Amino acid sequence: MSRLLTAILKAKNSPRPSAPEDVLARYIDNPDRIACTLAEAGGEVIGFQSLKRARTGNPYGVTPGWGIIGTYVDANHNGRGIGRRLFEISHRAAKDAGLPAIDASIGHANAGGQAYYEAMGFQSYGQTPSAVMKKFTLS
Repeated sequence: MSRLLTAILKAKNSPRPSAPEDVLARYIDNPDRIACTLAEAGGEVIGFQSLKRARTGNPYGVTPGWGIIGTYVDANHNGRGIGRRLFEISHRAAKDAGLPAIDASIGHANAGGQAYYEAMGFQSYGQTPSAVMKKFTLS
């Protein structure tokens, strides 16, 4: 996961940490984690999707009780249905957790990410200076 995230963040010139310990803390050992699903090919992680519950005061400004989703897929594997399959699992996990909605905050320059979430049924509901906020309603 760390190797994939590092490559994705490097391509976007993002300074966000992606070392193994950062990935563990953010996606696996996070106390708000509902699900973190991996896609693998040939023993390599080629994608993952994280779903967390938003708490009061979360760094994204997401409504407490909603889900916060993040999707990461190796660019060499885009367009193969990996993101759709990951979201099928996250969608079930969100329903099982009783979430009313899921937020995806996508960078303004990330047209591919915005198109992906729209294809999954997310709709724009706001913006920040750096991101478009999209919402998937479950209830």
